[in-house]
Amino acid sequence: MISKIVTGVWNWGDLTPQQINELILRSVESGITTFDHADIYGGYTIEKLFGDALALSPDLKDKIQIVTKCGIKLIHPNRPQHTIKSYDTSRQHIVGSVDKSLQNLNVDVLDYLLIHRPDPLMNINEVSDTINDLKKEGKIKEFGVSNFLPHQLEMLKSKTDIKINQIEISPLKTSALYDGSLDQCQQCGITPMAWSPLGNGRIFTAQDEKTLHLKNTLSQVGEKYDLAIDQTIFAWHLTHPARITPILGTTKAERIEGAAKVMSIQLEKEDWFKILEAAEGNEVP
Repeated sequence: MISKIVTGVWNWGDLTPQQINELILRSVESGITTFDHADIYGGYTIEKLFGDALALSPDLKDKIQIVTKCGIKLIHPNRPQHTIKSYDTSRQHIVGSVDKSLQNLNVDVLDYLLIHRPDPLMNINEVSDTINDLKKEGKIKEFGVSNFLPHQLEMLKSKTDIKINQIEISPLKTSALYDGSLDQCQQCGITPMAWSPLGNGRIFTAQDEKTLHLKNTLSQVGEKYDLAIDQTIFAWHLTHPARITPILGTTKAERIEGAAKVMSIQLEKEDWFKILEAAEGNEVP
């Protein structure tokens, strides 16, 4: 079971295993037990750092769920064989990525494996057969996708079970509310995981009139619930009936603990729509 909020590790590359171990412990103690990875994070380094951190507290393995992604091939010194940024959803690449992730993360099984981006050369029969074989072999428990539009997800879902679609959702990126992504998740019992739920921090840094108005609205709504701006945004995600799961992008334990306090909060409908209206710059039609 995925926790209502997920700790993302994409920018943990400059941390030591000891520091990562502390963040894992503080997350779990706060009730956030799911951690979001991808093989490419930190230039293909963070999975190994996380595995080294788990080795410091082996009992944590039974208390957490690990989500990781594969399918993107970056040009990077750690992958000198890659000559162009591309996508690869072949059996060979998926199996090789899973084996490498298991080794780096120092675990026996991945709770969730996601295809990181839609691949225009994806063979759905090859992917589904590979995923089903990995499940039979006990290397992965569940499967999902990331950044898939509804028609892309539906195509793959016709061949294999999908539990997660990880998509960008924030008050600064609301397209998933309208393009069918969240409708599909709700209909099919798929968890929508929201990456960049704070708009990559732009809600705090942008100075344009529309964003400043949104920030002011978030402050006003948050005051009613005694929440900071980031907490109010997370509550906005969690209030949606598709059960949007925000992925945190912080390296600070206190921010993780602050986010965890929101997991039991539901915004009143009018407050949710106040944020949407400010986000869109106009009232709903």
